[in-house]
Amino acid sequence: MDTIRVVLIEDHDLTRMGMRTALKQQEGIEVIGEAKNANSGLKLLNSLQPDVAIVDVGLPDMSGVELTQIFKDSEDADSPLATKILILTMNDSEDTVLAAFAAGADSYYMKDASIEKLADAIRVTHEGNSWIDPAIARIVLQQSNSAYDEPNAGSKSSTVTINSLSPEESEFLLAYPLTTRELDVLRLIVDGCSNAQIAEQLYITVGTVKTHVRNILNKLSVSDRTQVAVRALRAGLVS
Repeated sequence: MDTIRVVLIEDHDLTRMGMRTALKQQEGIEVIGEAKNANSGLKLLNSLQPDVAIVDVGLPDMSGVELTQIFKDSEDADSPLATKILILTMNDSEDTVLAAFAAGADSYYMKDASIEKLADAIRVTHEGNSWIDPAIARIVLQQSNSAYDEPNAGSKSSTVTINSLSPEESEFLLAYPLTTRELDVLRLIVDGCSNAQIAEQLYITVGTVKTHVRNILNKLSVSDRTQVAVRALRAGLVS
């Protein structure tokens, strides 16, 4: 397995040192650089070109969202060496979450989760998928749907965009569209329902729910339920 090269951009010294020390214990992950502000972080990203950059939202000179926007705008998105951005924050406000993904963030990780989950998030992000807490996914979906329902409700809603699916992903969905029942299950997954809760609401067995979930994962080309919400958002499958 290739080593995942990681850069940490975090202004809090203890947090940054703690992450660096903890990630050293994780197999297949190497921290190759650190920065405590956005400007130094951008220079580091351009010089080292890491696989994944962990970027704190609350940087002193500019926000992590602004850093993400600047870096993504300057990067060749089609390059196989493109750096993935994993936003790190305690902030789960609607505006911040939506702005991060609009800026091009690949994943959104809450600081109160475990280091093992951070390592998982790094691996998932490096593989080209999105790590996102289900509660955060619901916030993004709700805000996105409001923007679609009220396109003229104000400049803030009308200017926010979310990364769309790639042409290959769109073609795959056209070839293997979700059924009406799978869309029902998808909406409940995004709402954070368990298989048992989905079965109860749709009056079907848990076994049938599992079959639908497996089909949804296959059709959306994702490996777990947390990635389902992001893919559903980008594809516009949930309204």
